[in-house]
Amino acid sequence: MESSQAFGLAHLWGQSDTLIRAVALALLLMSVTSWYLILARLLRQLRARRHAGAVEAFWAAPDLESGLQRLQLQAPESPFEALAQQGAAATQHVRRHTRGDTLGGKLDADEVITRALRKSIALSTAALESGLTVLASIGSTAPFIGLFGTVWGIYHALVNISVSGMATLDKVAGPVGEALIMTAFGLFVAIPAVLAYNAITRANRVELSELDAFAHDLHAWFSTGSRIAPLAAGHEAPAGATAAALPASGAA
Repeated sequence: MESSQAFGLAHLWGQSDTLIRAVALALLLMSVTSWYLILARLLRQLRARRHAGAVEAFWAAPDLESGLQRLQLQAPESPFEALAQQGAAATQHVRRHTRGDTLGGKLDADEVITRALRKSIALSTAALESGLTVLASIGSTAPFIGLFGTVWGIYHALVNISVSGMATLDKVAGPVGEALIMTAFGLFVAIPAVLAYNAITRANRVELSELDAFAHDLHAWFSTGSRIAPLAAGHEAPAGATAAALPASGAA
């Protein structure tokens, strides 16, 4: 009983060499990093849910300035606010430089607005994907790092047993079992990272699809002064049908 109680994490740490300790510290660092990223993205998703009605509030505004103010209040520093601000800035640029001598001023107004919206979406996409590479790397490498620690631990356990000359089951099971803890530690680090990566990727895909739809509506409004009428389920919109969500005076 006393010999069995001697085995455990503390005993493994005390008997392990520098390499095993380095592997354990690396796995601990990977676990802390992955949980930091998971909690940070969870908080961001909670904030994004509170911004759900900001887009409809924007379209319900009486004019463009009021709509931008509603986005700033209900969805501050969100991709939707950045997209609307970028589109508004591009429209003002077109008004000021339609006949300008600069390269930007010579571009077609529709092209200027399109490029501005695409740039905003690209920046938002990069921000949404921040940290995903780290999570994917942790999820894919942690099990192998833990397995490496196990193999190295078993090797040293067998070497010590052969030196001592006592190869009985009670002498082998304890050290080998301790070495297997490294594999379990690697899986403990990897599984949450993989699950979080899949969940975050899906959430990003949904948010980017909503952002893309908002960009199409903004492009139509900045170009024509009217938002494209949303289709009802099972119905086709008549040719040229639009919904004037904001006054045409705000368009280019």
